[in-house]
Amino acid sequence: MIIISITDNVYKPLREVEVEYEIDNSKCKVCKNKPCIDSCPINAIHQQKKPFNLIKLDENCFGCYICRDACPYDAINIKTKFSEPVQENIPNINHKICRICGACVAACRTGAIKIVASGNEEPHNVIDENICVKCGYCARACPTEAIKYGKILPQSVVGGKAININQKKCIGCMTCTRICPSKGAILISKKNKLPYINPSYCARCEECMNSCPSAAIKYSSRKRAYNQFSKMKTTELAFEITEKESEKLASEIFILDDILQDILNTTEIENDAEIDVTNKINQNINLLLTNDLQIQDFNEITDNLPSKSEIFVIENDCIGCGACIDICPAECINLKMPSPVAINDNCVNCGLCVPICPMNAIILEKIYFKLSEDKVLLRKTQVLGDNPIEIEIDNVICQSCGVCVNNCPVNALSLKDNKIYKNDEKCIGCNKGVMICPTNAIKFKI
Repeated sequence: MIIISITDNVYKPLREVEVEYEIDNSKCKVCKNKPCIDSCPINAIHQQKKPFNLIKLDENCFGCYICRDACPYDAINIKTKFSEPVQENIPNINHKICRICGACVAACRTGAIKIVASGNEEPHNVIDENICVKCGYCARACPTEAIKYGKILPQSVVGGKAININQKKCIGCMTCTRICPSKGAILISKKNKLPYINPSYCARCEECMNSCPSAAIKYSSRKRAYNQFSKMKTTELAFEITEKESEKLASEIFILDDILQDILNTTEIENDAEIDVTNKINQNINLLLTNDLQIQDFNEITDNLPSKSEIFVIENDCIGCGACIDICPAECINLKMPSPVAINDNCVNCGLCVPICPMNAIILEKIYFKLSEDKVLLRKTQVLGDNPIEIEIDNVICQSCGVCVNNCPVNALSLKDNKIYKNDEKCIGCNKGVMICPTNAIKFKI
């Protein structure tokens, strides 16, 4: 057990923390740069000269996982167990400077504070220990700072400022959540997995601000802090509603996917035409599913269902010039001497070969679902020139895993500062990234 305290201006958790870690020496010794050392916010990682320049963690480590994430060889494994936040005492009232204004009484959410008076003493505030939940809200509401809140002493902030988290700078290390002694002050977003502060419960102790490795926590106006908190709570509510709707589909998502795929593959449709498949979908759903689905529910599926692409060669028109072979990024086109060319299963349906063919012998067709008011339509489009499909990346749900970067056939995607970037000049609109993205963060835009 490591007892964490604050010494020599090194800010660490106010709780007891148990840190267990393992370092794979076989991986560590081949790493020359040791980026884990520079990443540590409290300099708890050191390099041993012997043997093999291996690294070790000292007793100051509080298990924030930043070094583990920075390690390029996955050589660091950390397990952290924190105790509950520091239990605050009942707030103390300094009756010498208390004005009996009633602000604390009005602010108390449990009715634990009352103004009492008798013939033997002046009116004064009393806190009922059996009702008080130790939230410290009364201390923040007191205009004369007559109330002190246990070990946390809320500070008088000029201009009524509050502590706020800059979501763009936050790296998601969760250090702030581990050191905050006030329960309910720092919450975690279910959508973007980043922390945000509830100004009503924040005691402004500055522990989170002083320990944040990315300097993402600073003072802001209380208006801005409450606006951000309100926005985050609204987003959380919307996400929970969406999540519940998604959960309604989750148990039978594979059946739904099969229904749509079957319709996609078996429905005959002419080029540049649309077919209303609403009734066909409803009939299949009534037969196979028990959920009472609405047409709007298909947004969750059709938005993430890749279009069906069919690319083929008109053999009688192909002259075997090889122009398509040279431009193919997946190297999936072969020439059957003397002609025509053949396209194998490695094709990513980018369509680059279509406009380059001088004889218009290569045809790319796209079949996809689209929603129109209360109808589900199936549309078929023939690509005659450039691919009409663009790729969009949803950075809110993207986990920056890099799978798409490693599998992009034209190196149009890159990972920098934990964010995926797309090079529009290189991107060919293929379905490779859409198919392999584990969080559905890459989507088609037709």
